[in-house]
Amino acid sequence: GYKIFDFYKFRTMKTDSDKLMNDLIHMNQYKSESGSSTFVKIDNDPRITPLGRFLRNSSLDELPQLMNVLKGDMSIVGNRPLPLYEAEQITRDLWSKRFLAPAGITGLWQVTKRGNKNMSAEERIALDMAYADLSSMWFDLKIVAQTFPARLQKEAV
Repeated sequence: GYKIFDFYKFRTMKTDSDKLMNDLIHMNQYKSESGSSTFVKIDNDPRITPLGRFLRNSSLDELPQLMNVLKGDMSIVGNRPLPLYEAEQITRDLWSKRFLAPAGITGLWQVTKRGNKNMSAEERIALDMAYADLSSMWFDLKIVAQTFPARLQKEAV
C-alpha cells in the first residue's frame, strides 16, 4: 500500500555515516544488471559501530520494530520496510507488487537469502513480490519457524 510511517530501530551506525557513501559505494554487495543498485549492503561496513555490529548480528536491532507492529504500521511477517529513497527508486509498474504485502520484521527474503553476499537487487525484489503472491497465515507461520535458524547464521549482516 506504499504506506509511509516512522520506522523504529536502534542506531547502529556512526553519526553522519551517509556522508561516507560515495567512498564506499564500490563495495556494495548488491549488484544489478545495470551495474548500480537501489539497495546498499557493504561487507564489514566501517560505518557500523562495535555495539551496532553486535545489535545487528544478534538481531536485537529489530526489537524497536515491535512498536511499529503494535501501532499497526507493520506486521511480524512481511517485506522489509524501505527507506523512502529506496522505495521511490523501485516504485514502478514492474516492481510495485512488492508493496501489496505488509511491511514486516521478518520475511521471505530474510529466511532464504539473509547474509548472502551474491544476491542481486532483482533477486531481493523478486522474493518480495513472491511473498506478496504467496502471503497467507500458513506461509507466515512457516517463515516465522525459519526465522530463528536463519538468525543463527555465521555471516555478519
